[in-house]
Amino acid sequence: MIFNVNSPEETYNIGRKIGEKIKGGRLITLNGDLGVGKTVFTKGLGKGLGIDEDISSPTFNIVNVYNEGRLDLFHFDVYRIDDVEEMYDIGYEDYFFGEGVALVEWSSRIEELIPNSHISIVIEKDVNKGLNYRKIIIEDVDNLLEEVEL
Repeated sequence: MIFNVNSPEETYNIGRKIGEKIKGGRLITLNGDLGVGKTVFTKGLGKGLGIDEDISSPTFNIVNVYNEGRLDLFHFDVYRIDDVEEMYDIGYEDYFFGEGVALVEWSSRIEELIPNSHISIVIEKDVNKGLNYRKIIIEDVDNLLEEVEL
């Protein structure tokens, strides 16, 4: 699926719609350059899960856990990971293979730990199409989002 959006609100709403319908035990990889809207998307996802707490990027914590919604959200930012062993140290398996929804920003840095069954989301910008233009590419080869109408 490819979505062309022209505002942060549209990016947020795609995340929200996914959060409203996604089932537990799902892993989402979220990639894109700095400033493309990864956190905006994640805020929408959290809202769709019923999380009212302010969601921020866990740049220095590696993972933020939100457990007040319909499902727990485990929000990873692995940009600063230098060695995948750091993921073992924080017990990533409990999050990736748990009952909640794990979302991993910059997942390409830990590619060898990402299971085949996951939802891949890439957000790209193209300033030639406008400062707020974003292309959101969602690959869901296992139909993990089968009930979500975007």
